[in-house]
Amino acid sequence: MLLQITDLAVEVNNKEILSDVDLYIGKGETHVLLGPNGSGKSTLFMTLLGFPKYKITRGEIIFKGEDVTHLSTTHRVKMGMGVSFQNPPAIRGVKLGDLLKIEHGSGEDADLNPEIMEMVNTLKFNEHFLERDVNLGFSGGEVKRSEILQLLAQEPDFIMFDEPDSGVDIENVELLAEKINILLDKDKKPGLREKSGLLITHLGYILNFVSADTAHVLLDGRIACSGNPNEIIEDIRKEGFKGCVECCGMH
Repeated sequence: MLLQITDLAVEVNNKEILSDVDLYIGKGETHVLLGPNGSGKSTLFMTLLGFPKYKITRGEIIFKGEDVTHLSTTHRVKMGMGVSFQNPPAIRGVKLGDLLKIEHGSGEDADLNPEIMEMVNTLKFNEHFLERDVNLGFSGGEVKRSEILQLLAQEPDFIMFDEPDSGVDIENVELLAEKINILLDKDKKPGLREKSGLLITHLGYILNFVSADTAHVLLDGRIACSGNPNEIIEDIRKEGFKGCVECCGMH
């Protein structure tokens, strides 16, 4: 297993948001996390990243065989965790090009790697755009593409995508999905894939373009069920998440 989450319980401002969460993701696997708003999906992401506001009261997180439950965000990122936020903040005074150099492991005075410059172009950015402050004045589609571009520079082993299909048009979704597939080694045969991912999505639209191995439904801070993504999404589309509540006997 690349990532093992066992018996995880998390509090935010003294209120329990997640409880008894078990999740196991192997190397080369892509999992999708579904659930209604307020079910705890973003809390799980922030907890995996080690944000201090999200207090783990029980359980453990093992990444690459190391217990990272109480380690810093910086340590986890250096180990190979990456994330594409749904609504990342603007960063005044930090140019996108400089951030890409840092994420790629080169100094600010170095030239951008030719491979990264190729990705800049394929993501419909130009060199002038790299001189802009990160996310400052970016459109919704530009923010999403910028997040994916940063991940391409970082090359993490485990990537979390928070609602990559929200707030963007079909053209941008297809473009983002193409790069997400590259990030997750989907261009390789299953046995040769090294990268793993966890996608948060509300209605599963992104899965029309990015295949997942397993789907999980998060309800009221618990994993209600796991299984075939196509079957679970089809049930949700027919009956909504209330169907999951009835199926799992939750109240």
